[in-house]
Amino acid sequence: MAPLNTVLIIGGSGFLGGHLVDQFSKLSPTPAIHILDIRPPPPLSPKFYSFNPDDIVFHKGDITDPESIREIFREVKPDVVVHSASPVHGLGKGIYFKVNVEGTRAIVDVALEDEFAGIKALVYTSSASVIYTGADLRNADETYPIPKVHMDAYNETKVLGEEIALEANGKRPGFKTCSLRPSGLFGPGDRQLVPGMLDVLKTNGTLFQLGNNENLFDFTYIGNVAHAHVLAAQKLLDDSVTNVAGEAFFITNNTPVYFFTMPRTIWAHRGYVPKFIIPMPRGLGMTLASLAEVYGKLSGRPVLFTRFRVAFTCANRYFNINKAISRLGYQPPVDLEAGVIKTLEWIDDEAEKAKTLSEKKDE
Repeated sequence: MAPLNTVLIIGGSGFLGGHLVDQFSKLSPTPAIHILDIRPPPPLSPKFYSFNPDDIVFHKGDITDPESIREIFREVKPDVVVHSASPVHGLGKGIYFKVNVEGTRAIVDVALEDEFAGIKALVYTSSASVIYTGADLRNADETYPIPKVHMDAYNETKVLGEEIALEANGKRPGFKTCSLRPSGLFGPGDRQLVPGMLDVLKTNGTLFQLGNNENLFDFTYIGNVAHAHVLAAQKLLDDSVTNVAGEAFFITNNTPVYFFTMPRTIWAHRGYVPKFIIPMPRGLGMTLASLAEVYGKLSGRPVLFTRFRVAFTCANRYFNINKAISRLGYQPPVDLEAGVIKTLEWIDDEAEKAKTLSEKKDE
């Protein structure tokens, strides 16, 4: 296997990005690690990340600007590029197309230029939702077709980004690509999934349940996803491996659970167990979400309770990761329970730091 000398992590200042840096820094020998992002990485607690921030080189750049990418590629000279940049859920359609489609196309087009023949591999971070239509996905694998119609702009643009990345495989001699499709990310740095479930606890919404909770769902610890990216990069650099380049892989904890098991586990770790549950039928949830969306359009205000979220919460949505196991050698190092504990510890650590900062300002 060819050595991994220098890795450029695009989107390295984000949620997944911090864990990508952490996982690549654990390799021996450790590659030079560079980050390309629109903002520097936030301070990361050594309780949850083992690398030295001083060892990481940050580059501010715009992935939709080819010249910006060229300048950074010239400076970094990476042999592996990991493209994990993507806006969070709940934003407008325009920003998703700009980053997930135009940005991915610019990265790939520049990487294919003869000047950058030193770039041997590109690992693209996709999403398990690229095959999701709102219908049940039971033990779905990579043979499932990509739908022509998607439920939201995020998933639509992730499909297009993945297509761009995979179609680039082999377009320049020695250039290999693959795509990873994680599902339901959580862990230290998470500001959406677990915090959202804790917000339900704060607002006394724990008694309500969308659907009958008989639907299985794949949640995935973020460090495991980052670990899979390292494995993918190593396989792409290994010329003896011929079944990874040009391929997509689902990445999960390989432990599907009933959807509401996750929030209730989180609440239980906070010392709360609902005394009773009030189920809301899926149909009623979709009707209320439709009304909420109409209100959002008329008022111009963002709506969190959407038909996509209702369908997402009530659907069976779990994946077969045998392909990642057999071809990447992937096994999730951190189980769901340990991942929940790590995440809550991180949230408590962040709250303590915010409290300390507030007290200092008041002095």
